[in-house]
Amino acid sequence: MAGRIGLEVLRELMRRYLEEDGSKRSVEIEASTLDEALQNAAIQLDTVVSRLEYDILQKGNPGFAGFGKTLWKIRAYETGSKKHIEHENKIEFEADTDFAAIAEEVKIVDKDGQVFVRLAPEGALLKVLPPQGKGKQVTEKMAFDKLHARAVRQYDENLVKQVVKEEQGEWVPVGTFVTNPAADSYLSVDMQPNEMEAYVIIYPPQPGGCDLSKEIIMSYLKNNNIVYGIKEDVLQDLENEAVYKTPVLVAEGTKPQNGTDASITFFFETDKTKLKIEEKDNRVDYKEMQMLQNVIEGQPLAKKNPPTKGVPGRTVTGKYLAAKDGKDIPLPLGKNVRVADDGLTILAEVNGEATYINGKINVETITIINEDIDLKTGNKFFLGTIIVNGNVADGFKVEATGNIEIKGNVGNALISAEGDVIVHQGIIGKGNGTVKAGKSVWAKFIENATVEAGDTVIVTQNIVNSEIKANRKIICVAGKHAAIMGGRYIACEEIVAKTIGAPSGGSETILQVGIDPQAKEKIDQHEIRLKQLEKMLEDLDKNIKTLTDLKRQKKELSEDKEALLREMQYKREEIATEEHELRNEYNELVNYLNSLKLKGKISCTGKIYSSVRIQIKDVEEEIKHEDKGVTYYLEGGRIKRKKYEEEEDEILKKGPPDAYKTH
Repeated sequence: MAGRIGLEVLRELMRRYLEEDGSKRSVEIEASTLDEALQNAAIQLDTVVSRLEYDILQKGNPGFAGFGKTLWKIRAYETGSKKHIEHENKIEFEADTDFAAIAEEVKIVDKDGQVFVRLAPEGALLKVLPPQGKGKQVTEKMAFDKLHARAVRQYDENLVKQVVKEEQGEWVPVGTFVTNPAADSYLSVDMQPNEMEAYVIIYPPQPGGCDLSKEIIMSYLKNNNIVYGIKEDVLQDLENEAVYKTPVLVAEGTKPQNGTDASITFFFETDKTKLKIEEKDNRVDYKEMQMLQNVIEGQPLAKKNPPTKGVPGRTVTGKYLAAKDGKDIPLPLGKNVRVADDGLTILAEVNGEATYINGKINVETITIINEDIDLKTGNKFFLGTIIVNGNVADGFKVEATGNIEIKGNVGNALISAEGDVIVHQGIIGKGNGTVKAGKSVWAKFIENATVEAGDTVIVTQNIVNSEIKANRKIICVAGKHAAIMGGRYIACEEIVAKTIGAPSGGSETILQVGIDPQAKEKIDQHEIRLKQLEKMLEDLDKNIKTLTDLKRQKKELSEDKEALLREMQYKREEIATEEHELRNEYNELVNYLNSLKLKGKISCTGKIYSSVRIQIKDVEEEIKHEDKGVTYYLEGGRIKRKKYEEEEDEILKKGPPDAYKTH
């Protein structure tokens, strides 16, 4: 079974690889057990355990209650000279392990070798550490000088040389000295009042006295109740080379870490003053200052970061230091939002504008603009209803997926809503202004504008020189001087007005009913395109025939002309396919219009003037004489007239819709 190697072990392995000579075929290993030592040796020698031979340098001892524990030490060799890369137990690394970063972290620094002498009851001990990187090696002279400095005169010179040569980093008895136990080094412990730090002060031995070992210092600490956070590397350094009469930090407690409080991460800007105008080509388009933060249903708006648990600490004496857990907070749920299945994420429940007001996240389906739509506000697009308590200036756009209500006038602008458009004053299009509504359009007057409505267009005063299309009705009867004068008006069911046309003639007034304006518009577009395709096919057929005749006469064409013929044939297939599909759609639209059961009628409650042209379904007629209080309808393929009879229209009875009620 594959064993997973931890990051710390990996660092240590890389450290050892860097320290080992690439050609060296033996390693010395320390480990808690013999098996672990052999496994580590196999990794370093890039072989398997079964191909190892080893010498035991020191037998391990588990000790008792933490005292007297010693590690296993072995020197391992690879059997034979051939390198093997397979392992009995393969090592797995995490997929995202950054080996380059780890290698950089454990990069060997240049460091000279070191030599230490320690006087112990068993004699004068010598330890030599090898250099790292390009550091200098310890010389025999350095070892002898160290021994002499500690007044060691009786030592085995050859053994000293061997220790220097092997650089094993282990204490080796190399000589003797006259011991005086009363002169041994000793230490004192200083623990801070909060028990978070412990220091030792070591006093030097006198002639004949022994140095302190790491084990002795450790035992002394434990006898003084210092059992946690002991810095074993510091103790090892003090064993190698003691620092005298200076406090040395040897143990450090762990401070408790309180948990972090819960917090909210917002996915929209909660401070509107921080919203910035987007630049295009290093220029600010002040018309596109869209400062509304539109969101769609199901969109994440915020997420709670749960509180974290506190991490307790411990003093050097092992006392437990409690930590506080982070405080939780409720989700800031406002209107039109909900909580996702994870219990942490806040989602929009509807389309609209995300806001954060009084500590609550809301999705507003209505936005109110208390000023004109102009350079100060820029264009507006909103996933909901827009109410403008002002005018819409020339050249600007207001678009919404709900209703649009404008308390003032609309100039040469674009107004588009999926619901109703209500203009309390008038629409002054100046020849280019356009208003589109998925439902109905209400206005006091319309001049020189294009208006399209999915339902009805209702005007209380007059409509002048405009193009109006409504899938149901066009109504202009409510005002005292309500009139339709000049322009083109198309409705499926009915057009009704108080006055139609003008006594002086003026601009042509055309009224069409009994047809679907959208379908009629598509038919007109298809007719234009079909004529273009027919002309293209005609031209291609002529050119193809010319080349085909030439090929028949000469038996073959030049390479260029042959390629041109193939290209034209391919192009003809494309155009013929498009023409066939478009004609089918055209025929379907014509059949649809012919099948409409709407009879359609045009009514005038006051006067209709001569020269007004009317069309009911596919029958057209020009009004020859002024008429009054009349309704025109189609019967037997002819347009007929009858006296106007007032009918109560449900839409007029209800009046303009409430813009706050979007559908």
